[in-house]
Amino acid sequence: MVSLQDQYWKESTTEGSVITTSTIYENLWMSCASDSTGIYNCRDFPSLFALPGYIQASRALMIAAMVFGTLGLVASLAGIQCTKIGGDNYALKGRIAAIGGVFFILQGLCTMIAISWYAANITQQFFDEFYPGTKYEIGEGLYIGWSSGVLSLCGGGCLMCSCKLDTPEEKRAYVYQPPSRGNPRSAVGSPQHAPSINYGRNAYV
Repeated sequence: MVSLQDQYWKESTTEGSVITTSTIYENLWMSCASDSTGIYNCRDFPSLFALPGYIQASRALMIAAMVFGTLGLVASLAGIQCTKIGGDNYALKGRIAAIGGVFFILQGLCTMIAISWYAANITQQFFDEFYPGTKYEIGEGLYIGWSSGVLSLCGGGCLMCSCKLDTPEEKRAYVYQPPSRGNPRSAVGSPQHAPSINYGRNAYV
């Protein structure tokens, strides 16, 4: 959300300009211009279908990333053991947390695709010597988006790897029964069926 609201997705370059009187910067929703006195003016893009295809796709991917991130946050909070959702069924909680990790991974993938696609067009136009329009450089909004995508992928992977999806096997306690004197354990039979041998008191030294 922070990356999507940031206005500096791309900023006009000062490469080859001796005097810069204005700066143009854009994001997915608007284009702004500011002069040397600090006065700026912004305008929204008038038509959705008049925009380039990569901007439309980046919009859809970023909105999908926000939806996946919200679902992942809800699922991960519901899957932690300190909540009452699911009761004491820790296997169910583990599955819910793993689903949250999947949502976070989808969020990271959507964010990385949208940001990288937008940045690829900026660099392609910048290094194109025959491009007639204004050339731009990568803005701070893209760096925020890259950081968000990496953190989402790492967080989703940690959730999926750390959650136990299987029901833990119950450990059976072993009761030790020491053999009594004069009642040796049989190597084959159980101690209950071992023959009883009685020794006199004088048989012990």
